[in-house]
Amino acid sequence: MNVHADIPAVLPRTQLLIGGEWGEAAQRRRFATLDPATGGPIVEVSEATAVDIDAAIGAARQALRQGAWPAMSGAQRGRILNRLAAIMRERFEELVLLESLDGGKPISATRRMDLPAAIDCLEYYAGWSDKISGEVVPARRDALTYVQRVPVGVVGVIVPWNFALMNAVWKVAPALACGCTVVLKPAELTPLSALWLGAAALEAGLPPGVLNIVPGFGAEAGAALVSHPGIDKISFTGSPKTGQFIMRAAAENITRIGLELGGKSASVVFADADVENAVRQIASGAFFNAGQVCSAATRVIVDRAICDGFVEKLAARARSLRIGNPRDAGTNLGPLISAGQMERVLGYIQVGKGEGAQAVTGGEAHGRRGYFVQPTVFAGVHGGMRIAREEIFGPVVSVLPFDGEEEAVTLANDTDYSLAAAVWTRDIHRAHRMSDALEAGTVWINTYGPTDARLPWGGMGGQSGIGRDLGRAALDSYTEQKTVWLQRAG
Repeated sequence: MNVHADIPAVLPRTQLLIGGEWGEAAQRRRFATLDPATGGPIVEVSEATAVDIDAAIGAARQALRQGAWPAMSGAQRGRILNRLAAIMRERFEELVLLESLDGGKPISATRRMDLPAAIDCLEYYAGWSDKISGEVVPARRDALTYVQRVPVGVVGVIVPWNFALMNAVWKVAPALACGCTVVLKPAELTPLSALWLGAAALEAGLPPGVLNIVPGFGAEAGAALVSHPGIDKISFTGSPKTGQFIMRAAAENITRIGLELGGKSASVVFADADVENAVRQIASGAFFNAGQVCSAATRVIVDRAICDGFVEKLAARARSLRIGNPRDAGTNLGPLISAGQMERVLGYIQVGKGEGAQAVTGGEAHGRRGYFVQPTVFAGVHGGMRIAREEIFGPVVSVLPFDGEEEAVTLANDTDYSLAAAVWTRDIHRAHRMSDALEAGTVWINTYGPTDARLPWGGMGGQSGIGRDLGRAALDSYTEQKTVWLQRAG
């Protein structure tokens, strides 16, 4: 197969990385990763199956127990993570192009958000590596009793395609900082940046077997990974349906899990808000990455007094977005990830129209090739409609009116998802009341969408998952507490 013309000069290795060595999958199978902007192939990648997953877990287990990794100090681990971050900085544009090409995300957005966030996350956890400490607990006068923080073990990481590199780093960086070893299965739709990361990690000095990269399909490679008795912790970001499967599989071996799943985030806009700012930020939150974001601003709950005008402004903002080639610096909206995802999103748009909602703008596919969908704004939506309740994962926004603060809270919390929410008001007291009342892992006030490696990220239960990525909280996911009791003689 010919390599895509836009591919960087240094193509990532397209084999599996197991035990520090690159090699073909045991069954010699390969699959094509496609450019979502054209539907055409980029390159073929080795396809891991259960045999390869078993080998990767074995290599990770050996690296955990023997060799350089368990002998390293936290400071040494931190230096490796910092070197990896430095390599990403040095080859920034190469990696930006690779991520944009494989995922279809506008290159300007990848350059502005994904890569800086990944680098920052690596550097943040590099700083934690030598600060993961235990404590002395004076339980008795005749004994020295203390608690150690030790690595949880071999971590199976499965990441989605919408933020392929960033999500991988969100999980790999804290796991490595804590001294764990990792088997990473990237999404089959976006494997290239993970393979690049594996090569860069070896270059940075990561010992063999500490990070293993095994592209493959969820039904085979993913299922083998989450059901394997050699995995001590599973960290997954993706759909609630897959999260349910992982919970069932993990139960067989009582494997620890961390799940970051779906979202149907509410933005509550009060009449006293800065409407222009709210429209601008909500449009960005809704249509960034073509709406393929777990925390996308897809449910906008607006004070009835300003709702009609707000809809008009949001629709105008949607119409102003430039749809096109992700590698064009002026593109605002790229394609959906696949033909299947485009079909799903267009299907939801038809559902919304059938439910009686009004598509004020958009509502159609865009262009004749690639997987583009027009940014779509629905008005006349009520809380019982499927488009207001189900995660669409595309550039589709539903606007619901409300009367009074109590109804706003009821509408916002009437969801199976609890990942994020936003409040727009100039009244600081109302802002605090709403942030207290909203059931969400993150609440933004007069802004939408920022995250930071220093702040925990995750939902408050339901279909949004279990546990936290990022911040100090992530360290709890990748460590265990060991109690040591040293009895004094006599």
